[in-house]
Amino acid sequence: MARIGLVLGAGGAVGHAFHTGVLAGLAEVSGWDARDAEVIVGSSAGSVVGALLRAGLSAPDLAARSTDNPLSVEGQRIAARADAARHDQPPIPARARRPALRGASAPSALVRAALRPWNARAGALAAAALPEGRVPTELVASGLRPLFTKWPSRPLWITAVDLERGRRVTFGRDDAPMVTDVATAVAASCAIPAFFAPVSIGGVRYVDGGVHSPTNADLVAGLDLDLVVIISPMSIARTNPRLAPDQPARRLARFRLVREVARIRRAGVPVLTFQPTDADLGVMGLNAMDPSRRADVTRQAFESTRFRLARPDARERASILASSPTARA
Repeated sequence: MARIGLVLGAGGAVGHAFHTGVLAGLAEVSGWDARDAEVIVGSSAGSVVGALLRAGLSAPDLAARSTDNPLSVEGQRIAARADAARHDQPPIPARARRPALRGASAPSALVRAALRPWNARAGALAAAALPEGRVPTELVASGLRPLFTKWPSRPLWITAVDLERGRRVTFGRDDAPMVTDVATAVAASCAIPAFFAPVSIGGVRYVDGGVHSPTNADLVAGLDLDLVVIISPMSIARTNPRLAPDQPARRLARFRLVREVARIRRAGVPVLTFQPTDADLGVMGLNAMDPSRRADVTRQAFESTRFRLARPDARERASILASSPTARA
């Protein structure tokens, strides 16, 4: 039976929708149930999707929820618990609240980086230099709290960044700081700098795991896996150049992903990646937090995934998914 690693990258509300479309496409074409993944690595939006999978929500139900279609009986039960917990919460805003006139959120991190620039990472420096966000992450976490009484027995690794030290942490691993529950770890992973407020765990402030890497796929390098599936909403597929404001950031995310994939492949593990195509990006737009696009993005990503899996370069790797176990522990 194949051991599949699943890496779910950052990308906001639109990235969440992209994940659901790709996962539903994978289920449709290969029959693979993403809940069976040997290990799930989630960053920011990917941490929410990963947590929902570990809570028992299937990929088709995730897509149905994103497109306002009927869920399975099991999916309705899980969704009802999540919805009841956040019924009195306002929706997550599509744009950040205008920050008050405040300085850097972590000036000591900037001083530390100036003294040791070789240890500094650009994303962590930017997070430290920006003012704290004002949107509470409880808007993200509240719906997840009733779905977990303890950390899942199957590996769920949720990334975040220590704002003061600029270091990545991976909640759910044995070497990670203690965290009270999955929902709090997801909140930390989703704390987009200057948008969401940082999340304090054990007296340490954490921000979005995407600050370190849009996917953090290098975490699965060296694991005994038969295939790694990576969904990267923030990068771009190898297509013709587009003239759009988000292109430099997407090209950089792709460059980082290529390096992380190379580390995984050096151990002889095949990798199947899904990145937005030109057609996907035309639907995704430029505001990653725009919830009005979720249904269209999910449908578009579903179709793009079906097309991708029909290509010869993906068909062989996708066949590995068909040999994965179907029963969940």
